[in-house]
Amino acid sequence: MSRVRGLPENGELVVCTVKSVKNFGAFVTLDEYDDREGFIHVRDVATGWVKYIRDFVREGQKIVCKVLGVDSTKGHIDLSLKSVNEHQKREKIQQWKNEKKAEKLLEIVAERMNIDVDKAYKQFGEELLEAYETLYSAFESAVAYPEDFLADFDGKWTDTFMEVAKENVAAPMVQIDGILEMSSSAPNGMELVKNALIEGLAAADGASVEITCVGCPRYRVVVNAAEYKEAEDIMKTVTNTAISSLTSNNGTAVLKRESK
Repeated sequence: MSRVRGLPENGELVVCTVKSVKNFGAFVTLDEYDDREGFIHVRDVATGWVKYIRDFVREGQKIVCKVLGVDSTKGHIDLSLKSVNEHQKREKIQQWKNEKKAEKLLEIVAERMNIDVDKAYKQFGEELLEAYETLYSAFESAVAYPEDFLADFDGKWTDTFMEVAKENVAAPMVQIDGILEMSSSAPNGMELVKNALIEGLAAADGASVEITCVGCPRYRVVVNAAEYKEAEDIMKTVTNTAISSLTSNNGTAVLKRESK
């Protein structure tokens, strides 16, 4: 992402480095946009009254801001720190780190092909960015869906790209969860519940499934898989097996899924 040129768009989240802090605001550089300068007015640093701005920002700090406005003629970029929540910050920072890693991996691809990085971008990097928006997504796709990737792109570079991707990038995973409510009035009810959950896990047949108690009679089932449909199929198999086991012993069991 450090190769991005031009100006960001309104509403975009950007990674910034704080360069100087004044009483009226903070000047930052945008890491993904050739270190272009942006400004955060003190009113956009935090919600409520800011008595000491350095309680919120300091020189050298990495922060995530939301773009409030861009003056393309003057190159002025107005930013907001308070408009970014913790989840957005973590997600954006991780995306930025992933893209920095992907740029290093592309350098490895270029080195193995005995070409310079600029030539690598011209040959296939720019095409990948257009198709996937980020280089890291391209590397992930090469690992997760190699046949589709090779069907969409051709050239001598693909073998080297696939090689580097497999060595350095894990396939993306989908995670879903649900709550099993399980109870039994039998004298050995807890044992029946435990056995039902064990049977459910066994039905996963080696898939990535975790069941934890979140307070009896509630048990959280977490499934990780390469694709959403696969994760849902695993969830169905595991929970149906557990429910069937307990209900066959006169217990009660139901799966509840929270809406996202």
